[in-house]
Amino acid sequence: MSAQMKLKDNQETIANKNLLKKAVHENKAITKRGFQERMFTAVFSGFVYPQIWEDPEVDIPAMEIDNTTHIMTICSGGCNMMNYLTESPASVTAVDLNPAHVALGRLKIAALKHLPDYESFFLFFGCADDPRNIENYDKYIAPNLDKFSRNYWEKKVVPHGRRINMFKKNIYKFGLLGKFIGTVHRIAKLYGKDPRDILKAQNMDEQRVIFDKTLAPLFDKKFVKMLCNKPESLYGLGIPPAQFDDLSESAKGDMAKLLKSRLERMACQFPIRDNYFAWQAFNRGYDCKHRIAVPRYLREENYEILRANIERAKVVHSTITEYLDGQGPNSVDCYVFLDAQDWMNDNQLNELWSAVLRSANDRARVIFRTAGEESPLTKGLTEENLSPWEYDPSLVAPRNEQDRSSIYGGFHTYILKAL
Repeated sequence: MSAQMKLKDNQETIANKNLLKKAVHENKAITKRGFQERMFTAVFSGFVYPQIWEDPEVDIPAMEIDNTTHIMTICSGGCNMMNYLTESPASVTAVDLNPAHVALGRLKIAALKHLPDYESFFLFFGCADDPRNIENYDKYIAPNLDKFSRNYWEKKVVPHGRRINMFKKNIYKFGLLGKFIGTVHRIAKLYGKDPRDILKAQNMDEQRVIFDKTLAPLFDKKFVKMLCNKPESLYGLGIPPAQFDDLSESAKGDMAKLLKSRLERMACQFPIRDNYFAWQAFNRGYDCKHRIAVPRYLREENYEILRANIERAKVVHSTITEYLDGQGPNSVDCYVFLDAQDWMNDNQLNELWSAVLRSANDRARVIFRTAGEESPLTKGLTEENLSPWEYDPSLVAPRNEQDRSSIYGGFHTYILKAL
């Protein structure tokens, strides 16, 4: 790498860290909470999510997508952007302040455009553990990838060599979240339990029996209870200190009980056969053999639809507020904020929703999730920013119960009132 490229890489890294600090740091470094916030930004500034953990089968009905819909979403692992494209919207713009997620989202777009067929695409992102992926990257993807993303994937890092080599080692075992899940598996095995056992269940009754026998008892262990009550333990889930506080409030201080209940919902409330979130949690990868427990963008029946729609997708490196500030009026129909607002203070919330109002089309919809059950907007937004929106709190629990990832406390939908 030339000195000029190294300088640019360093400048981009510093800029990214500054964006992240702005989003997370609220306390002085010398305080305990300030130290925790800085620990979080240190670990979160790299590759975090190889897969997104918001269920598109809940998002899509709430968004009411048609061929005129312009969607703005946070990119994260890029899965939601690809999943939304199966509904043929007018456009999907994925925005993220993390350069690793930007590079992953753009990699998915380039792979869909330039890999020769469905099988090579599924091998790359469905299995993500085959040397042929690297050959296909070099032959088909790299020559068509933007410079920013190509530099990211071809940078040499320990222990992979080039970063792209993670796709021959199972990309889903890497990133902050992948390593967190691996740590959970190791802890379970220390107690003689194997999370993969639940994948052997033939029906939901068996799922319940296996969960009660293998996973549920772990949350009664003193060591596990201690870990659950430490904010640092959940950094691997992408949960900053402020969001941990929301979780702890919902848990009434018993984080082990809350985390157990959410894992129980994932393991027992939905058929394991097609719940790809459960497969990621318990198997550290998708169902590559039967291809049933996979996201909709990896299903063969959606491949040609995606290929036809892929030019409608793009990935932008920015904060969501800065991106929306650059958009014109009546330009966005659906906003997908994931759980990002759990990170924000009231000033940041109001800056964001002012930008939403300036860019929103008629009857625009905003969907997002929260670690706790309550929407932060009720108390956080000014009347000027809150009053233009319709919100039905009675829908929060039913919609959240449908989310197969089961890691959130609330799913919220706001609809712009008719003028």
